[in-house]
Amino acid sequence: MSPAKVADGQSRGWIIPIGGGEQKEQSPMILERFVALCGGRDARVAVIPTASKLGDTGARYQALFREIGAAEAIVFDFDTRRDAYEKGRLDELAECDGVFVTGGNQLRLSTVIGGTNVARLLREMNARGVHVCGTSAGASFLSEHMIAFGEDNVTPHAGSVTLAPGLGLTNRVVIDQHFTQRNRLGRLITALAFNPFLIGLGLDEDTAAFIGPDLTVEVEGSGTLTVVDAENLKFSSMDQAKADDPVSVLGLTMHVLIRGATFNLHTRKASAGSLAVTKT
Repeated sequence: MSPAKVADGQSRGWIIPIGGGEQKEQSPMILERFVALCGGRDARVAVIPTASKLGDTGARYQALFREIGAAEAIVFDFDTRRDAYEKGRLDELAECDGVFVTGGNQLRLSTVIGGTNVARLLREMNARGVHVCGTSAGASFLSEHMIAFGEDNVTPHAGSVTLAPGLGLTNRVVIDQHFTQRNRLGRLITALAFNPFLIGLGLDEDTAAFIGPDLTVEVEGSGTLTVVDAENLKFSSMDQAKADDPVSVLGLTMHVLIRGATFNLHTRKASAGSLAVTKT
């Protein structure tokens, strides 16, 4: 599930998780920026609605991307694992400039797409410069470590979150969505207690983390990105905890970032960006 290797002379595409509920009509700044990265009026965008149970999800995003200005938007209905091995679909997907994974149920994404030729192709495409965006469940699926499900509005405890393998475009983060709206800080901290190597990204609705090839996260949208970093973890009681036990975690660092702010996944440094004011 690890990211595909970037060939010499090439650059990885952007990885863009959205916290769900992105603005689609009056000011769709996140989706407009995604289309612009993919080539604007020359962009060929693939829409993968596998996570959704609603039959019109793919068609709605297809129409939306065309309205925004993409040259073409193609819906790929991978409804079964067999679909994810069809050469014709794979060849057409490989020609796209960007990929958009819709919301729904992230476990449906991992069970239908995980480990298939589509998953391998998406990692290869991203490694050669194709941009991959996901919203809500699609956002959680982008990383190697995925929050499969968990409890909202709880303090950290051992049974509050279940992790599963995701797509594997990046192995540096674990992503949660609808973050402030559903009070998911507790379950994100629990996920980090299981694996302190990771950096937690908690995305509000209508908020995106544009993860660039240089591993700099740029915040876009109307809400906040909560970054929880366990690099300096001093103690965790996770190894002693039973399912319903609260978990003690010492030494976490947390940043709350808004549009224009950045966080570097390599240096683990946050910046307020254009909002920073130099005091004299």
